Amino acid sequence: MQFKFTVEYDGTNYAGWQRQKDRKTVQGELEAALERIFAVPITARAAGRTDAGAHARGQVAAAFVPRFMAPAELQRALNALLAPDIVVVEALLVDDSFDPRRDARSRIYQYRVLNRPLRSAFECRYAWLVKGRLDLAKLEAAAALFLGKHDFAAFRTKGTSTGSTVRTVWASRWSVCGELFVYHVEANGFLRAMVRTMVALMVEVGSDQLGLDRARAILEAGERADAPAPAPACGLFLGEVRY
Repeated sequence: MQFKFTVEYDGTNYAGWQRQKDRKTVQGELEAALERIFAVPITARAAGRTDAGAHARGQVAAAFVPRFMAPAELQRALNALLAPDIVVVEALLVDDSFDPRRDARSRIYQYRVLNRPLRSAFECRYAWLVKGRLDLAKLEAAAALFLGKHDFAAFRTKGTSTGSTVRTVWASRWSVCGELFVYHVEANGFLRAMVRTMVALMVEVGSDQLGLDRARAILEAGERADAPAPAPACGLFLGEVRY
């Protein structure tokens, strides 16, 4: 039988979602907890990988288990074994055909930027500190460039292998609350480091380092060397996976 888990985590202390030899990862911690409960090795597959230091409010994972357990009971058992910075917020029995990655219709990310001269003792793990003034109208204009179907080859990690780099973005906008700017994006899929590179480009536009026409040209040309380095992982949150 198969369980679907919705997981939230603070990724600060982890080398990303994906299991890695000799490094602590979210997948590794979840699988270790499942193994302690069921006494056999269990693989947890996720809707998508998150980078080292990135966070999730709604990561979706699935795992086949060898015997029945009430979902609420399994949720309690996992949370008792997991570290405080990983929480299973929901556990559901699902059909064996469920695939958390392939069945996803869209993914929603948020990226948080703290715009002020000094770092914050509280936001340092959860936002990118940008000291120069940001113009919300210019950030919004840059965000609008990404709406629709585009080739995002310029916004992926250099050297990564993938199939098509074309993605469709359904939502791309900024909100602001005091010194905190938050980027909201929903798409049918994302390339590795795509959101962080998009944010880095928009921040250059919003801080008058880059013109809107040049940003548009970078998107259309698809050359990775033209786009900036990705924004830090600490500001990135996987918000929700929709099915």
